[in-house]
Amino acid sequence: MLNDERHTPFSHEVALETIGAHAAQRGPLLPVLHALQQTFGYVDARAVPLVAKALNLSRADVHGVLTFYSDLRSTPPGKLRVQICRGEACQSVGGRALADHAASSLHVDFGHTAADGSVTLDEVFCLGNCALGPTVTVNGRLHGRVHTAELDRLVHDGAHGDVVRNDVARSDLAGNGEPA
Repeated sequence: MLNDERHTPFSHEVALETIGAHAAQRGPLLPVLHALQQTFGYVDARAVPLVAKALNLSRADVHGVLTFYSDLRSTPPGKLRVQICRGEACQSVGGRALADHAASSLHVDFGHTAADGSVTLDEVFCLGNCALGPTVTVNGRLHGRVHTAELDRLVHDGAHGDVVRNDVARSDLAGNGEPA
């Protein structure tokens, strides 16, 4: 989900409807948490006891799952979400320098959102684009072979609502999807 999409402000009523829509699934906790995050943009702490009661779990169980998975958020994300791949393949082609540049230029640590809510910087350990590293996502859009200047442009364009395009050109790929 892109972070620039509009999310519903938290309400108990909407949270209960969302929980109820997924509670009958087999192993419902993760689907419920993902649905809440899709609805509100994050899983509000006020939803934890509602989920626990509806699924007959302890609050600690719900909180444990919520804080274990890095894709689940317990705080609102920034308007712009930047994810940098920290996997070995991306690290070997400049990912570490790109990550250092991102934290420095965005003035935010990994796993945090800027105080003004403008950007969230997250690390991931594989985006499945290893052949085209270093890889990042900006508001959910995948970009390969990203260097520091390109990251700055993607962030600038994303922050100003410009269309953020995927710079992995088709001409860079052979017929089998591998780099030419």
